[in-house]
Amino acid sequence: MLTTAPHEESQEIVDPIKGPEATSNSLCTRRAVLTAAAGGVLLNTLSACRRSASGERADRPPPTRTAAAAGASAGDRSLLSAPVTTLLRALRAREISSEELVRHCLERITEVNPVLNAVVTLAADPALRAARDADRLSASGQFSGPLHGLPMTIKDSLDTAGIVSTWGTLGRAGFVPEADATVVARLRAAGAIVLGKTNTPELTLSYDTDNLIFGPTLNPYDITRSPGGSSGGAAAIVAAGGSPCDIGSDTGGSIRWPAHCCGIAGLRPTSGRVPRTGHAIGFGTVVDRWTTLGPLARSVDDLTLLFSIIAGPDDVDPSIVPVPIGDPRAVDLTALRVAFHTDNGIATPTPEIQEAVRRAASVLGERGAVVEESRPTGIENTRLAHGAIRAADGGHWILQLLAEAGTKRHAFEALEPRPVGTAIDLEDGIRRSDELRLQMTAFFADYDLILSPVNAGPAPERPFDLQQALPSFSYTQTYSLTGWPVVVVRIGTSPEGLPIGVQVVARPWREHVALAVAKQLEEDLGGFVPPAI
Repeated sequence: MLTTAPHEESQEIVDPIKGPEATSNSLCTRRAVLTAAAGGVLLNTLSACRRSASGERADRPPPTRTAAAAGASAGDRSLLSAPVTTLLRALRAREISSEELVRHCLERITEVNPVLNAVVTLAADPALRAARDADRLSASGQFSGPLHGLPMTIKDSLDTAGIVSTWGTLGRAGFVPEADATVVARLRAAGAIVLGKTNTPELTLSYDTDNLIFGPTLNPYDITRSPGGSSGGAAAIVAAGGSPCDIGSDTGGSIRWPAHCCGIAGLRPTSGRVPRTGHAIGFGTVVDRWTTLGPLARSVDDLTLLFSIIAGPDDVDPSIVPVPIGDPRAVDLTALRVAFHTDNGIATPTPEIQEAVRRAASVLGERGAVVEESRPTGIENTRLAHGAIRAADGGHWILQLLAEAGTKRHAFEALEPRPVGTAIDLEDGIRRSDELRLQMTAFFADYDLILSPVNAGPAPERPFDLQQALPSFSYTQTYSLTGWPVVVVRIGTSPEGLPIGVQVVARPWREHVALAVAKQLEEDLGGFVPPAI
């Protein structure tokens, strides 16, 4: 049974900077807790709003047709949609204090989260204390790093010291890590302030964002629709103005698909760039190259900044390589050879998505790039290669993750035990994957960049049949198999008023090329457009 939280004196402090002083087992409604947060009252976790131990769903208001029905705007709209780089300049110039900015974010979360269910754990009081510390430091002319005083959220698949980190699975419903994931530690060291955690499907393994602890997250452009997954909570709250940025993860498209659904920018770095230490899906196994971590934000420049902070070896994740990061400002668009395709031969996109990709290609041609319509040979085999590897072990690696988390009951049929393949089946999957990578690498001998759809459609109405929709996700799965860097940026709007993104794919380790091109598309085609919520 859900109950209202006791008032502040009986709450116990969880400090994301100093670690847990204690934890609370109180259950409360999101609305009551978030209302308290807006006034600066301590809020140690929204996991109090999680489903009960029996697995019942947490209380949520019934969805209405459009996100605009969520209520009137709160705070300064321009501030809520501002890029990270703009906010940092304002903080440095002391045009706004960190505490003021944190309060703006908390007020916005209070307004939209009872409808969106994007933020599932909130550390309001510790964030305000950290903001005051940042303000005192900047008042003396000192700054802790490039993100000094900037509030942000973190996907719940990443460990955060002193803040409940569930990974979306029941076995960790109350788990409080002692240490930050590497990327979180780097962001904090750069001066970022963690507001809280954003929703993820169980172990990040779904293209929709829902789990047995917190329930579903909804899309801020239309709350009858999905925000995508698995970084759907992150994308939804960034688009809605509750957080300037977030860190997502991407195994089969989990940064790129939510960025497309929610109209923001997202970067999937080259496999081997960003340490996965402290993430639900870490390093190792035959699918090691599939998973990487990357930023989600409202502008491409923000991706560039955040990427520079989180990338690089941590001496724990053995797959991370110390390759220098290029400068997007040094990229000459007129020297680029660009290939684009509007259909991968697996799932045909809507006419509007195809036209948006063509328009993006045309923009680059007008800017001096050599642009050709050309589709990589072998890309139509993406699903065979991806599926062969996923099926080879009968889902054992997923079941092992569940066991390590202490989870006995989980949410998705895809996680049910399946017949274990033979060594020959596994070898066949690896061979198919390597053949695809070989063909894609040969294609890139003639090009510097690929433009393609992110998906065959815009954000779908939920619930949607994931199995039926799987062919559409082949657009992102291709580049999970290759491990290449991809930026997604908004380039259009569907007839339903939903965002349309494009994948900007570069060669391995050339994130700066993808970022430079994505920024040009953002400038010429409009980029982020705030939802009406």
